[in-house]
Amino acid sequence: MQFRALVFFAFAIVLHLTWDVSMAQENNAKRAMTLEDLYRFQRVAEPTYSPDGMWIAYQQTSISVDKNESKTAIYLAPTDGSAVPRLLTSSGKKDSRPRFSPDNRNLVFESNRSGSMQLWIIDIHGGEARQLTTIATEATTAKWSPDGTKIAFVSAVLPEHSEKPFVESDKANREANEAAEKSHTKARIADRLFFRHWDSYVDGKRQHLFVLNLKLGPNGLEADGMPHDATPGDRDAYPTSSTFSSGEDFTFSPDNQFLIFTAVPAKNESWSTNFDICRVKIDNQSKDWETLTQNPAADSGPRVSPDGKWLAWRSQSIAGYEADVWNISVVAIEKDGRFGTAKIDTVTQGVDSVSEFAWITSQSIVYSTDSFGAQRIVALSFAKNGSTVTRHSDLLPIQPGLFSGLNGHATGFAFSRSQMDQPAEIYLKVNELPEKNISQANQGLLNEIQLNRPESVDTIRIEGGRKMQMWLLKPPNFDPSKKYPCVYLVHGGPQGAWEDAWSNRWCAQIWAAQGYVIAMPNPRGSTGFGQDFVEEISGDWGGKCYRDLMAGADYVESLPYIDKSRIAAAGASFGGYMMNWFAVNTNRFCCLITHCSVWNFESMWGTTDELWFDEFEHGGLPWEKPEKYREFSPHVKAGKLGELKTPMLVIHNDLDFRCPIGQGLELFASLQRQGVPSRFVNFPDEGHWVSKPANSKLWHQEIFSWLVKYCPSNK
Repeated sequence: MQFRALVFFAFAIVLHLTWDVSMAQENNAKRAMTLEDLYRFQRVAEPTYSPDGMWIAYQQTSISVDKNESKTAIYLAPTDGSAVPRLLTSSGKKDSRPRFSPDNRNLVFESNRSGSMQLWIIDIHGGEARQLTTIATEATTAKWSPDGTKIAFVSAVLPEHSEKPFVESDKANREANEAAEKSHTKARIADRLFFRHWDSYVDGKRQHLFVLNLKLGPNGLEADGMPHDATPGDRDAYPTSSTFSSGEDFTFSPDNQFLIFTAVPAKNESWSTNFDICRVKIDNQSKDWETLTQNPAADSGPRVSPDGKWLAWRSQSIAGYEADVWNISVVAIEKDGRFGTAKIDTVTQGVDSVSEFAWITSQSIVYSTDSFGAQRIVALSFAKNGSTVTRHSDLLPIQPGLFSGLNGHATGFAFSRSQMDQPAEIYLKVNELPEKNISQANQGLLNEIQLNRPESVDTIRIEGGRKMQMWLLKPPNFDPSKKYPCVYLVHGGPQGAWEDAWSNRWCAQIWAAQGYVIAMPNPRGSTGFGQDFVEEISGDWGGKCYRDLMAGADYVESLPYIDKSRIAAAGASFGGYMMNWFAVNTNRFCCLITHCSVWNFESMWGTTDELWFDEFEHGGLPWEKPEKYREFSPHVKAGKLGELKTPMLVIHNDLDFRCPIGQGLELFASLQRQGVPSRFVNFPDEGHWVSKPANSKLWHQEIFSWLVKYCPSNK
């Protein structure tokens, strides 16, 4: 037995070495990723299952930097794998968010092919798409009624006209749009907060839910009359904050007569997180909304079970705290969507925060959750006997990554998944079979490029007896005998995480391809390591989290292949804040890159859009807690910039209302006034992100040029 074991062990070593050599040869045959490749990758999203389980529809976007545009098409793939995905729409515009009709025959989607974003419908078996809406304020986010006779959608309208007949209200909205376009003044006047959000002005509009009746015409289903505003009045019937959106934020009741939806707080919307699940009759003669949830914190994303007997949604429990753990609440409902006296049960109590979820059967749900630097999918089954709910959950054997678009069916579920070395693709998971990539949109390009897998390090000791996880990504053709520069990336949030995921904005692979080792730590505040770890950053941005990051930097410096004189750091949003905190606290980095950051907590409060965030983080208003707004605000220590003199690249955009442009201007002025090497890059047509193709390319070029100047690579 010992001899056999020895022979087997020797054979395993030879096999392992052979595999290593083979992999090395394969990688050497590939080339390093270029910036142009980032825009050559196809971007797939929004998978949706047909009700009969036979098809998956999804969208695929291609980018043109030269034309500074993108175009999105819809593909259709059979779930049995009998054929390659079929291109269903090819308008050359943006055809997105496909949704199957209950009879499996048609897809409704949104498109700007007629000049504005409207709803279109197409038979999946062929034929031309037909336009369903022509509303002046555009139509998005379509949802079918269970009987297939209606479609609900979202449109942002002027509330003062919303109770008029549709023809009158639509005319008033169109005239208002045209008048604003032609006006010689672009002044904006506001009577209350949330007059702007993320990267656009609200202009007094409210997001309402409309319902369009359908009928069978000579060419198939078509609009039957004009749409009807089901939620008139001066309140949003759809989340204005992506933080509280679940992707699917409204649904029909099982009897087709009511809409159940996520409503923005009725008052104090800029500083309240009290999003509620509401219900309204489609014809809504009374103009009243019935609030179904009494939770003072956020509720969002109502979804009805396949048998129409249950309603599930995501809920939080701490008012004002956007990073509170999300759980799934379930309640038995009547056909009209009411709860009655039914008890609401939390079926995910005690687990990490739920990101997305989808019904599979009427007593089973799948959901995604952050887990140790990646995401996992969990299967949840539950049964209710009287007032007692029993539940059982299992971590599904699916390769971790970043998941979105969970969409379920009794036969399985679909989702998009990416990893750090794999752009998003559409996957299908059926029964006990392994998940299958059904889109295969990027395999050809992936065969050309060397994209290394990241390494996970979870041994970095931090205070409190904890250990911090960090991702390390090595450059192409890495040679451990050489010394490499490193870029130390700090994620945003702060309640977020670097995950084993592809990003089109902060793509670690393209940074590594410049010749750098990329380090991505998940310090205090990061999700996926327990809610207590998340909450330890609240009110302590420059405290334990900063010390965690310094411990991570110590670890990076200790690596034998790292040149510790060439370590740069970069980050955006909270990560940008931390770059600013680094700049006034340490000179260990050869240069810093700060994107859309926070520099001054005092001025941030009055200029950001979502006040609840700052008020929760600092425990009150600036005049109530002045010391908390100053304790970890980098601007208080602005004089240290001149002492430490770390070169800084500052990027800030005019349409960023989350971290307003003033933050970047104050920082740049402080750097320039003290003679610190610095450069300011401003995109007047971008918000918190840089998403337009030509802008994105320039953004990368500026960053990589800064690194070459102050932290040169081996290339």
